[in-house]
Amino acid sequence: MKQTPVNIGTRDSELALWQARQVQEGLQSQGIDAVLVPLKSEGDIDLITPLYAMGVQGVFTRTLDAALLSGRIDIAVHSMKDVPTQLAQGLQQAAVLPRGNHRDILVPKKDGSFLAEEDYAAVIATSSIRRKAQWLHRYPLHQLTNLRGNVNTRLRKLQEENWDAAIFAAAGLERIGLRPENAINLDWMLPAPAQGAIMIVCRQNDAASFEKASTLHHEASALCTKIERDFLNTLMGGCSTPISAYAYIDHERLMFKGAIHALDGSVALETAKNESLSAAVHTGMLAAKELLDKGAGELVTKIRNHG
Repeated sequence: MKQTPVNIGTRDSELALWQARQVQEGLQSQGIDAVLVPLKSEGDIDLITPLYAMGVQGVFTRTLDAALLSGRIDIAVHSMKDVPTQLAQGLQQAAVLPRGNHRDILVPKKDGSFLAEEDYAAVIATSSIRRKAQWLHRYPLHQLTNLRGNVNTRLRKLQEENWDAAIFAAAGLERIGLRPENAINLDWMLPAPAQGAIMIVCRQNDAASFEKASTLHHEASALCTKIERDFLNTLMGGCSTPISAYAYIDHERLMFKGAIHALDGSVALETAKNESLSAAVHTGMLAAKELLDKGAGELVTKIRNHG
């Protein structure tokens, strides 16, 4: 008897479709038939409103959540950094794929020589308040301007507008072959929790879809992204809070860095951890509590009141 194909829900941007195809090909390599079901999210339809003004939690995931819960699709594929730390009721994480490049990159209009000019007030484009806050902490004279749209649109706007550079997630440009040759790795910038990772979600009562998706699960990526998202969640942060975190495994040790910045970059609270893998699972939560003891709670309150 022919099996019913797995319906894979995805946003319809070029990058989202690339991610969904990785899942489709992964399932097909296991002999599991799968088809893509592209849908438009709120975050893709409204390209004017700054992300932080859209009640961002789940702005890119709500449409797919609804399609999952109604049974229109069996699994949904997300950029993990867009997924709220608390999944919608009735849904569960089915798998985390091997993580891609976690870094942020700067794409200059020409080159990055302006970064060395101490008195130059460069104009940098990004819609992420995490990137804005970290950038202003390092370059307080620079001006930050809002930039929305898919990666193709944002690259085009960079050339059209009077901006010096724009900040992107490296993985987003690399996955669809659009990383410009003049792009600069921002190794000093801490990424969004789970940046570069892809998550598969399914219904809690759908054991068959969970089992199929779990064949693609990568445990090390899942552990590191869980720790980063625990850090975010414990600090009571969402996409509209400049919280950053990165965890990776090095010689059976879990290495972690996390930070929260003031919106204008004037304050930075940072933490770093080096734990054995056996004790690593609570690292994100413990690191966040350490920052809360240093005043991170007041910073979060100030940021929320600002919005």
